[in-house]
Amino acid sequence: MKTFNEITQLISTEIDQINWSKEPRGLYEPIGYVLSMGGKRIRPALTLMACNMFSDNVHQALNSALGLEIFHNFTLLHDDIMDRADVRRGQPTVHKKWDDNTAILSGDVMQIASYQFIAQTPTEQLKRTLDLFSITAAEICEGQQYDVEFESRDRVEADEYLEMIRLKTAVLLGAALQIGAWIGGAGEEDAQLLYDYGINIGLAFQLKDDLLDVYGNEATFGKKIGGDILCNKKTYMLIHALELANGNDADELQKWIRTSDEKLSNQKIQAVTSLFNKLGVKRLCEEKMQHFYAKAVANLEKVSILENNKQELRKLGEKLMFRND
Repeated sequence: MKTFNEITQLISTEIDQINWSKEPRGLYEPIGYVLSMGGKRIRPALTLMACNMFSDNVHQALNSALGLEIFHNFTLLHDDIMDRADVRRGQPTVHKKWDDNTAILSGDVMQIASYQFIAQTPTEQLKRTLDLFSITAAEICEGQQYDVEFESRDRVEADEYLEMIRLKTAVLLGAALQIGAWIGGAGEEDAQLLYDYGINIGLAFQLKDDLLDVYGNEATFGKKIGGDILCNKKTYMLIHALELANGNDADELQKWIRTSDEKLSNQKIQAVTSLFNKLGVKRLCEEKMQHFYAKAVANLEKVSILENNKQELRKLGEKLMFRND
């Protein structure tokens, strides 16, 4: 079994070898730029790890893994435009370094490239891999649309939020694992269990991301702390804060939600974070994270392979759950 570090090194080496030095440079240079930022490479790693659980030949899943990583980064280009995000992985976002039009068009090419790589999946697994990838790609767009719609709604239920992050984040992790398992020769039940593992670890992962956006260290998190607060994003914590706050707390929370003056950004982050602490919503978020993490662990336990073949995925799940970046 390859370790997570060995697998991510393999993926990084392959990504570095993709030639984006093409004309017009204004189209391809931003693609090379965003892929050179690194990142955790979780999605392609999951594909190769799932393949490796059932086969020693991880290279047979490499093109599929690269396609998933390129697709993921394409979504980030467009998300950053929609969120007006200035920083990604500690670097200027593409739309800030270039402009919105460049980020849109370069992202479009990345989406096309992702399908070109997926199309190189081994023939016997190609049809169902393409089918799952296409379904997943559409689900991610559905999740992003819900996220956008939530911004203009006064009230969002916690279950609605969880469904949104399932679509926007978790389904790609699930698909990465299921595709890798198929290529490695897994039976359908084991492949489905790994998909379910990806869904549950993905939900826990996104809730952790929400926590880090408020309570993380900007130097290690890679983007500005408090960004979700500044744009009033309906996270699991804000949704519960709106439900739990009453009296003066409710008035103060609404006051800061209505505040858009950039000069008051730091005060808004500090004030809303203080309210989160007072209302105990950090603990609620942590408990829900633990709920999904426990479900993921149960999924992995049921996969019918030797325990030793599960260890790298188990360790990665722990790393994602308890990370600080």
